This record gives sequence, C-alpha cells and structure tokens, in this order.
Amino acid sequence: MMFRAMGQILVNIVAEIRTLRTLLLLLCCLLCEAGDETVTLQEVEGTTITLHTGITGNQSDARIQWIYRPEKSEEKILISQVFKGETVTDISERFKERLQLDRISGALTIRNISRTDSGVYLLHVINGSVSSRTFSVSVYAPVSTPVIINERGNRSVISTESCFLLCSMENAEDVKLSWYRENERISITNNTDLSVPLNLPLQIQHNDTNTYICVSANPVSNKTTSLNITQLCDVSDDRPRSRFPALISAGLFVLLIIILITLGIRLKKKNTQEKFEGLTYTAVIV
Repeated sequence: MMFRAMGQILVNIVAEIRTLRTLLLLLCCLLCEAGDETVTLQEVEGTTITLHTGITGNQSDARIQWIYRPEKSEEKILISQVFKGETVTDISERFKERLQLDRISGALTIRNISRTDSGVYLLHVINGSVSSRTFSVSVYAPVSTPVIINERGNRSVISTESCFLLCSMENAEDVKLSWYRENERISITNNTDLSVPLNLPLQIQHNDTNTYICVSANPVSNKTTSLNITQLCDVSDDRPRSRFPALISAGLFVLLIIILITLGIRLKKKNTQEKFEGLTYTAVIV
C-alpha cells in the first residue's frame, strides 16, 4: 500500500510538472509576443515576399507555427513539426500552393500576394524554448496614372486670363495626389472615401515658364504626369491681326476669280467681233 501511494504521488508530481511546463511555454509565448517588436512590411500586390524571422540556429527539429490575423480573427496558416523522424508540414487551404517554409530559419515566403493578404502574421518556434516574431503586412495595388485637363473645357484663353487646370485620378487606399512646381510640392489632397475620385486644381498664367507635374502615390508606388502648358493653355488674341492670313488668302482667291471672269468676257467679245467682220467681208465679195 505504501509503495502504491508513493507511486501515485510520483505520477501526480510528473503530471503537475508537465502541466507547469506547458503553462510556462504558453506564458513565454505570450510574453515574447507582447514584447516582440513588430516588423512592418508594405508591398505591391502580385509580388513575392519573405518574412525573415531573424532567428539564428538550425530549426529543423523545432515545431514551427505561423498564424495569420486579418483583423480580429486568427487563422493557423502553417504548422511544421518533426513527427516520427519525418518533417510534416500542414498549410491552410487559403494559402495553398503559395507558401514556402525555410526549416532552417523559420522564414515564410508568400507568392503572388494580394490585398486580401494584408494583416498581422505571427511566428512561434518551439524548440525547448519559445521564439516569437510579429509582422504587420500591408499590400497595395499599383497606383493609377493621373490625368491633367483644362478645367473649363476650353484650351484657348485671352492673354489677360489665367489657365484653370485639374489633375484627376481614381482613388484607392492610402493614395495621395500632389502638384509640384519644379521640385517643390505646392498642393496635396487625399480622401478616405474610396468611391470619390481625387481631384486637385491648379491655376497658372499662360506665360508661366515653370515646370509642373502631377504625382499620384501610395506607400509602394507612384506615377507622374507632366503639364504641357502650350497644349492645355493656348492663347488667342481678340485683335484682328491673327485673322490677317485668312483674310489675305480669301482676298487673293476673290481677286483671281474676278481676273478670270474679266479675261473670259474680253475673250468672248473678241471672238464675237471677229465673226461679225468675217460675215461682212463675205457679203461684199458676192
């Protein structure tokens, strides 16, 4: 009875030790996650990214777990461990065929990343101790190219007026639209309402010789459109001087018509007179 009681006590102690060890591992995991610095990554959709863990040493015998948190939910996307001497890696269906694990460092490569893959990625490596790392990944679409138009829809302006221009683009997440004069930004706009296009006006004089560009940008890409002042801000003068070439051409054409008509009339009169004289001469001979 005595040995049986002692055996039961030892079993209980071993069970408590295992429970305590599990609790300690979980506590270490939580502490590592709470104190670990978050690595921020911003990427263009369609590219391949690698989440480098910074963990040194060979992790081939460790239990590696990657967790994805799109918002408040949590999804285990990859679990890799050594089971009966073989490495078994389980990848969630959501990332199937797009994930690749480096068993040495625990680094995770994601191919063809999309905007729906944005979120927080957590790494836990358990190999006697617990190592953790957190990644905040934001994925953006390439920004669209801005378009510059004459806001009043009329390219010609009187020399005393200003030229009113408008730079426009399709809105998207974290996009900003800016006007630059030479290398100086002179205006900027953005809008969190993605259903509203971005528009940024610019007023200049027709004789402005500065270089202007409109730039659309998000954290991972930018596009530039240069302003062609001559094309969008042509100047017309209300004085008749600008109409002289057309008037001269019209006058010359009318003058040519008059000359041709006059010559035709004279030629017709000459022919008529010659016929009349020929008839008279014939009558006298008879």
